[in-house]
Amino acid sequence: MKRSITTRRGALRSLATAGAATLAAPHIVTAASDGTTWRIQTSWPGGAGLQIFKDWCATIEEKTGGELAFQPFGAGDVVGDFQLADAVKNGVLEAINPFTIYYQGIIPAATFMTSYPLGLRNPHEWDVFYYSLGGLEIARELFAAQGLHFVGPVHHGPNIIHSKVPIRSIDDFAGRKMRLPGGMVAEVFTEIGAETTVLPGSEIFPALEKGTIDVADYVGPAVNYALGFSQVTDYIVMGPPGFMSLYQPVDLMDITVGMEAWNAISPQMQQFVEMETHVYSDMHHAAIQAADQEAWKKFEEDGTEVTRLTQDDVELMTEIAVPIWFEYANRDKDAARIFKIQLDYMMSGSLGYVTPEQVEGMELDL
Repeated sequence: MKRSITTRRGALRSLATAGAATLAAPHIVTAASDGTTWRIQTSWPGGAGLQIFKDWCATIEEKTGGELAFQPFGAGDVVGDFQLADAVKNGVLEAINPFTIYYQGIIPAATFMTSYPLGLRNPHEWDVFYYSLGGLEIARELFAAQGLHFVGPVHHGPNIIHSKVPIRSIDDFAGRKMRLPGGMVAEVFTEIGAETTVLPGSEIFPALEKGTIDVADYVGPAVNYALGFSQVTDYIVMGPPGFMSLYQPVDLMDITVGMEAWNAISPQMQQFVEMETHVYSDMHHAAIQAADQEAWKKFEEDGTEVTRLTQDDVELMTEIAVPIWFEYANRDKDAARIFKIQLDYMMSGSLGYVTPEQVEGMELDL
């Protein structure tokens, strides 16, 4: 065990050194002595998320006997969060680990490839969508049209909201300057009166500190604590007990590879990367949840107060969200066919999140 830890630390030091060289000349493709190295950037700017990502990347070379290695970069190290897809297309990076919602600017259907307000609410439900109901095949089809290969989803957990002021009902969002990831999530909060803005995760702390915003969503407790959010906010806003987040109850990331880099490795190595994405998703999700338990204690020690919305707020937000679901789905044929799969699932006996009465009179343009 001691040797394994030492080896991993040594690998991380080597990757950090290589990372500095690549940043100086990111157009130069690096290669392991016996194979290929992929430069892969995550959207995690720090904390547990970034460390889990780096630890996983450090295992790839040994697992493949040197045929493939991952050289990890944190958010903003090579390009900005919203430039990740272009960086892969242009060969600046070979692979990325972004928040899936960030693709919605180039792939409108990506809105329904990750958690949305009051939609699918548990990680296993998203796995059912991707791996049993056809979601993975559709995602790969749409990403291929952009010169990208969508390997698979990566779970981490619900998003939570940090606020400078107490928010005890959805009415309290009215007039608040609020950071959100954009798209449908922002539109739902705009409907309840928030003044929304889109910022990458790395810019949230300074915006809160300066007062540019007074409410911000981001990921879970462990990462948010590491990013210092308890220093610039006094409150965390969540749903009723057992429902941490109404608006992004299962935020998803993914592993995506440039098509040229993907086609350059063997079918056997492609299968390995697909299976490793499953491994990373499970490991990442579990490790984040464990870190969250420690983070809650730290928030409490710092005096952060947790406020909760009520079941009435859930029902009111659902009334707002359902028409917006349909409006977004009908903007794009691919979005509509993805949403139809999810809607049927949510209305089935397995879940029952949506009733016929809630969608009465609404139609999908398929």
